[in-house]
Amino acid sequence: MKATGIVRRIDDLGRVVIPKEIRRTMRIREGDPLEIYTNPDGEVIFKKYSPINELSDGALQAAEVISKLGGAPAVIFDKDHVVAVSGVPKKEYSQRRLSQALEDMLETRSGYEYRNGSAEFQPVEGVDTHALAVAPIISGGDITGAVAFLGGKDDRHVTDDQAMLCKAAAMFLGKQIEQ
Repeated sequence: MKATGIVRRIDDLGRVVIPKEIRRTMRIREGDPLEIYTNPDGEVIFKKYSPINELSDGALQAAEVISKLGGAPAVIFDKDHVVAVSGVPKKEYSQRRLSQALEDMLETRSGYEYRNGSAEFQPVEGVDTHALAVAPIISGGDITGAVAFLGGKDDRHVTDDQAMLCKAAAMFLGKQIEQ
């Protein structure tokens, strides 16, 4: 754990303000859920809550199934990081952040399909692989993450089957989170 040197007081209603610099670097937005942990040393730890992390085994299984059926690498994200991958080296993608382009796409609640003439974009920060298809995971009306197929150098565009698998996996995971 890293000390920031920032001290905040609790107000009379028990609230603490998380400084803007920390919210920006940790990508904490208004309305984001936070989990609260304590340890025997008296530390109180706030951690961004990710419902998709609760389904990490299910997310990994979903990524493996759609990767095999779709014939392309599959990645499942929560709102900030890669949660599960299949078809690519896990070490290369594990816990990497979403790219700003993918974050912006999720904010608009839209998906993406790479077709002839459409612009490529990289969904994972720091990895130079473009997306073939992206579908947002929506649970209880909120965006909780995304499912994506990744392309290679030979992939000219997404197939209809890949686009449908991506959407189906996103819908399935959204329903699992709601339960």
